[in-house]
Amino acid sequence: MPNAHPAPAESAETLSESLMRGNVFAELCPSREVLQHVTSRWGVLVLVALLGGTHRFSDLRRKIGGVSEKMLAQTLQWLERDGFVLRVAYPVVPPHVEYSLTPLGQEVAQRVQALADWIEGNLATILQARGTQTEAKH
Repeated sequence: MPNAHPAPAESAETLSESLMRGNVFAELCPSREVLQHVTSRWGVLVLVALLGGTHRFSDLRRKIGGVSEKMLAQTLQWLERDGFVLRVAYPVVPPHVEYSLTPLGQEVAQRVQALADWIEGNLATILQARGTQTEAKH
C-alpha cells in the first residue's frame, strides 16, 4: 500500500522558505509591516510620485499635498529600509539629497499606481455609494 503521507521534504516547505515567501495572514509575518508601508496613504503617494523620476525631498513635499515633513521623512525611511527607495546624499553645502525607486520599488509602485488609478476612475461611483449609505442610516 502506498504511503498516505508524503515525505516531509516533498509536502512541507521549510521555515526559511515560508519566511522568504511571506504570509500576510500570519500574525507575526514581517510582510504585514511591509504591506503597511506600501499601502499607507503617504507610502502610495511617495511611490507613485517617484515613478515620475528622481526627486529631492522638497520636490516630493510640494508634489504630495498635505504631507508633513515628519511623515514624509518617516515614509521615505520605511520605503528605503524595505528596499523600494534609493536615497543618495551628495557631499555639498547645503546638503543635496535625492530619492528614486529601486527596481523592486518600480515594481511595487506600478502596482499601487494601478490601485490609485482605479480609485480615481471609480471615484464618482464610490462617492455615490457613500451617499447612499449615509442616507440609509438617517
